Amino acid sequence: MKRIITWILLIAFVLSGLAAVIFAGGDSIEKTGVIITPPAPKFTDTQRRTELARRRAAVAEKMADKSVLILFSAEPKLYTNDVDYVFRQENNLYYLTNLKQKDATLVLFKDGSNVSEMIFVPNRDPRAETWTGRMYSNDEAENTSGIRSINDSANLPAFLNAIKENKPYLAKDGNSYSPQTVYLLLPEGDTDTDGLREFGRENAFSKELPVSKAVNAQPIFAALRLIKSPYELALLQHAIDITTEAQMRSMAMVGRAKMEYEVQAEVEYTFRRRNADFWGYPSIVGCGPNATTLHYEDPQGDIKLGNVLLMDVGAEYEHYTADVTRTYPVNGKFSKEQADLYQIVYDAQEAAAKVIRPGAKFKDVSAAVDGVIKDGLFRLGLITDKNSRQFKIWYMHGFGHWLGMNVHDVGDYSTLLKAGMVFTNEPGIYIREDALKNLPDTPENKAFIAKVRPAFEKYKNIGIRIEDDVLVTNTGVEWLTRALPRKMADIEAFMAKVPK
Repeated sequence: MKRIITWILLIAFVLSGLAAVIFAGGDSIEKTGVIITPPAPKFTDTQRRTELARRRAAVAEKMADKSVLILFSAEPKLYTNDVDYVFRQENNLYYLTNLKQKDATLVLFKDGSNVSEMIFVPNRDPRAETWTGRMYSNDEAENTSGIRSINDSANLPAFLNAIKENKPYLAKDGNSYSPQTVYLLLPEGDTDTDGLREFGRENAFSKELPVSKAVNAQPIFAALRLIKSPYELALLQHAIDITTEAQMRSMAMVGRAKMEYEVQAEVEYTFRRRNADFWGYPSIVGCGPNATTLHYEDPQGDIKLGNVLLMDVGAEYEHYTADVTRTYPVNGKFSKEQADLYQIVYDAQEAAAKVIRPGAKFKDVSAAVDGVIKDGLFRLGLITDKNSRQFKIWYMHGFGHWLGMNVHDVGDYSTLLKAGMVFTNEPGIYIREDALKNLPDTPENKAFIAKVRPAFEKYKNIGIRIEDDVLVTNTGVEWLTRALPRKMADIEAFMAKVPK
């Protein structure tokens, strides 16, 4: 009896140690096949200011002579009545200043080889600070951004009026500025609904300027932000590490969850526990048929044994967001049908990785993914023609997108890949229950439905997506999500040994 008790205590001790490895923070070490979340990167004031100065210099280099760049902070967005959403700074202003406070404005003047920088921020107000917290002092704004000329935002209207009226502006530094060109973040045409919402203030200001004086600054930032510096990669990797732990925690507890929202709670608890700013996009946690909805954001479904759970989540840390999807079996073991589809998606990811290298194009990677998925679906009887668009019935999105300060980050998809670019590798297959019903009623579709019906009945209500974040290197590709199990055998092994 004592021997049995001893063995029970020993097993409990081992399992508790494994749990500590999975769920504890600390150093990046690997034990029992599980990588724990490394600590957040730390930078000195000098490192931060040097990085920001480098970025501002790169922007200035792209600007025309005798021009000015004006970046307004994000505006608070109403949630309801007198409650705002949590404030998040406009990406490009943060990219150049690291300032998180609202009502901040950055101004860069370029005159030949001379570049002047100044920031407008509100003076500290003790009454406002009583309600909403500490505001930047001039010294704090200077120390954070590395910009020496800090101005009271009460002077901003005078500056903007001078720009509108094409008059010189006498700045605090004693210099007089009269730019011929004004760079603003502007919507990309009248049909850019997202841009019209995000950059409404800039758009309105541009209409008040003389004709042809306003120039859209978005292409400058889109090009620069495509290439991530080591500083940026450290922040992005930490967001990915937090997300990796969140995914692992969900695998550990899914077997005892009853509802999708319980799993989502585990994920977002991990985000906050690891001091992520927020999520980079609303979490997607869908089980069974719900896994076939691409942006499923209403986690009210049941968690059932025998189904797979698709979880697409990403923590945001210091304005950099991860984007990671895993699809795994609730009971810890893929069925044959689930495995059939999973292997196709996995092989498509592998095909993409073989193409990713400097000099390649996004369309090259996409073609490699499409080819694998077409072959796999044809083999399973879910399509009848590999040379058609039939495969898009089951795989309706692209293979990936740029990643960085936005989950769908800025950048030209026609550009050649270069070292330092980061994007997602995320093929998927979704056998939606109503997919065949929603096809147009044509003779061709009727024939198609008749042929694929047996396979459809076999695989319906299974959704599989695998999404990893990858970095283009000088020699190929690096998987930034490599710590998270991806192969079916590795997922099953992890779920078998992880403490429940």
